[in-house]
Amino acid sequence: MKVIETVKLTKKFGDFTAVDAISFEVEKGEIFGFLGANGAGKTTAMRMLCGLSKPTSGSGKVAGFNVSTEPEKIKKNIGYMSQKFALYEDLTVVENLKLFGGIYGMPAKEIGPKIDQLLRTLGFENEKNTLVSDLPLGWKQKLSFSSSIFHEPKIVFLDEPTGGVDPVTRRQFWELIYDAADRGITVFVTTHYMDEAEYCNRVSIMVDGKIEALDSPDNLKKKFEVDSMEEVFYQLARGAKNAE
Repeated sequence: MKVIETVKLTKKFGDFTAVDAISFEVEKGEIFGFLGANGAGKTTAMRMLCGLSKPTSGSGKVAGFNVSTEPEKIKKNIGYMSQKFALYEDLTVVENLKLFGGIYGMPAKEIGPKIDQLLRTLGFENEKNTLVSDLPLGWKQKLSFSSSIFHEPKIVFLDEPTGGVDPVTRRQFWELIYDAADRGITVFVTTHYMDEAEYCNRVSIMVDGKIEALDSPDNLKKKFEVDSMEEVFYQLARGAKNAE
């Protein structure tokens, strides 16, 4: 089952083409890495897929809804997390989760039990009344991700979610990603850490608004005859013309 489909999806700003006719598909439950150097167009592409920016041309569907004509329906069926997190620092852990449950339109009777289950899973029972501002960065990250999928969306978009945290915490974060994918949630993730690209089922690499490579990490390494995704990325990105 395809949860993302794009055909020649394009975004222009005046004479500048930020996203140049990209076509790809993402399956349900897949962990899909969306890579590209600064200026490659990946953030602009993600904004279109999240229903935040209307394409100039081409077509796309996310969770079965048209990116051009049904952006509000898309927003209700996805989760989103950025590097800056989306938590309210002056609210407690429980207050944040209740708020997100309400924002996502979950029935009130489901929110309480879901919070209890999540706190147990994360080991946050003793921190439920702690202000988010007082949590360590790694804990905030885990809570932010859990908030973004609290309503069990069909797909979650993660925009540089692990920036600034240590390798151990990043690995723990990816365990949460694997668990979400096992439950059928599609994970669409951008990252600057090439070791994280190895964790994805498939990876696309954008250069100057175009998708220049799309395959599994193993297949990409074989194609470019290198030992790491970092070397694949470097070979493709070194000729990029655009820069932010």
